[in-house]
Amino acid sequence: MTNSMMLKEAMGVQNWTYILVGITFAIYIGIAIWSRASSTKEFYVAGGGVSPLANGMATAADWMSAASFISMAGIISFAGYDGAVYLMGWTGGYVLLALLLAPYLRKFGKFTVPDFIGDRYYSKTARLVAVFCALLVSFTYVAGQMRGVGIVFSRFLEVDINTGVIIGMLIVLFYAVLGGMKGITYTQVAQYCILIFAFMVPAIFISIQMTGNPVPQFGFGSKLVDGSEMYLLDKLDGLSTELGFAEYTEGSKSIIDVFAITLALMVGTAGLPHVIVRFFTVKRVRDARKSAGIALLLIVLLYTAAPAVAVFARTNMIETVSNTPYSEVPQWFKKWEKTGLIAFTDKNKDGRIQYVADPSKNELVVDRDIMVLANPEIANLPSWVIALVAAGGLAAALSTAAGLLLVISAAVSHDLIKKIIKPSISEKSELIAARLSAIGAVCVAGYFGINPPGFVAAVVALAFGLAAASFFPAIILGIFYKRMNKEGAIAGMVVGITSMLLYMIKYKLGWLDVELPDKTEWWFGISPEGFGTVAMILNFMVSIGVMKFTAPPPENVQKIVEDIRIPSGAGEATH
Repeated sequence: MTNSMMLKEAMGVQNWTYILVGITFAIYIGIAIWSRASSTKEFYVAGGGVSPLANGMATAADWMSAASFISMAGIISFAGYDGAVYLMGWTGGYVLLALLLAPYLRKFGKFTVPDFIGDRYYSKTARLVAVFCALLVSFTYVAGQMRGVGIVFSRFLEVDINTGVIIGMLIVLFYAVLGGMKGITYTQVAQYCILIFAFMVPAIFISIQMTGNPVPQFGFGSKLVDGSEMYLLDKLDGLSTELGFAEYTEGSKSIIDVFAITLALMVGTAGLPHVIVRFFTVKRVRDARKSAGIALLLIVLLYTAAPAVAVFARTNMIETVSNTPYSEVPQWFKKWEKTGLIAFTDKNKDGRIQYVADPSKNELVVDRDIMVLANPEIANLPSWVIALVAAGGLAAALSTAAGLLLVISAAVSHDLIKKIIKPSISEKSELIAARLSAIGAVCVAGYFGINPPGFVAAVVALAFGLAAASFFPAIILGIFYKRMNKEGAIAGMVVGITSMLLYMIKYKLGWLDVELPDKTEWWFGISPEGFGTVAMILNFMVSIGVMKFTAPPPENVQKIVEDIRIPSGAGEATH
């Protein structure tokens, strides 16, 4: 390809990106203006009147963050079989949330998770601990979303990553602050349509290109169309072993670690405040169940396609760049190299890219987060498809960022100011406080996007582990065990989140050591990503242990717990 042809192709991608991203941003802003919130109920829970279909689509978009759209297939493309823990954990966690928690929390009829915990455990201290946990989980999670926005802008609009983060901040700020949950809900409906279309279209293209099968979920288990009669997965296994990597379809993690990571992701999912709050936005308990089922079906589309996208991307990348002269690498490689997310160091000075498992000989470093975004370029798909993926990545990151920012805003304005600091605050003042809190939250999120802390690569695992360690036991025991009291819940949350933080600090961030400890020092052989399971178990043990030696909850609280579990008359929420 000549330089003029490459320039023309690059301009085509950039122009298409401007067009598609511009259209989607105009849609988001238009929806925000149309659905702006005029009351605290509209700001926190969209007025409580969202239809099951709209809420299901919004929940799916809220759930499928940049971690699902950008990172998950990237993780699987490098980890292979071991990456299945993310699929099992996140999908299983959503089922757990939908069946075990969502209907009961909706019947309780509160605005936020700290609201539920504060009222269920009849304690301002419990509410305060829950606010702290919600802020910690949400800020940790949102840092990764804003960084994802910066990466997409940096590559496809060719602006600085920091500039990309600022643009993303302004867009989220506009529709989150103006529309609150009402604006976010209908924006997320549009974002789901955009992100699923953007994820599936290139997957279908590449599946046809490589295997002749238009269904990616079946394509990655099919034979190649190159006449070799070889199955795609067999070919990838062969390519991996030739380069010294383990077979793609073989796992290397221990059984206990696989179990711990999967369970931590599951219960962490069920404790994520920005997902839980979506079930407060519907009219009735049965609507919460319907929207949960609809969201699960919509999520399945992406989650079943992700392993296929991972295999397509990994195979194409190895065949495209491994042992290729650097002077002959395709344009996409040079473009991503400018972002710093792919790097080549010619260690043996032969001018060829040696991509091997041996760290001392490997000359190529690839950030796993670029695999989904670069996949259409590697496969030489049309410019509009490449641009579509950029728009989808932004939709995924912005939808979750907006949901998380609203959780932060509500935690400050409703749970902290209204319920603890100034109970007499007027609704108008509370709405102003909520919007100011959202502005502050966007600024902090943007700061972490521009200046990512060392744990951004592990931000998802950290956020899920913190949610598992803090919220899940308190919510489960609060719904299903009427004897659980405030002393037990508070002690459990404090011990759970503290133990998770300390383990992550030591074994993931290395702050307590000059160097990160070797994985042989992990407790019970469990990685930091899976330690949320241990912290959750500690939370349960401490909660129940302290409860046994302290006074039971008041009768009125026990009556509330009984009422939210009664199926009859569950058509309307109990307030």
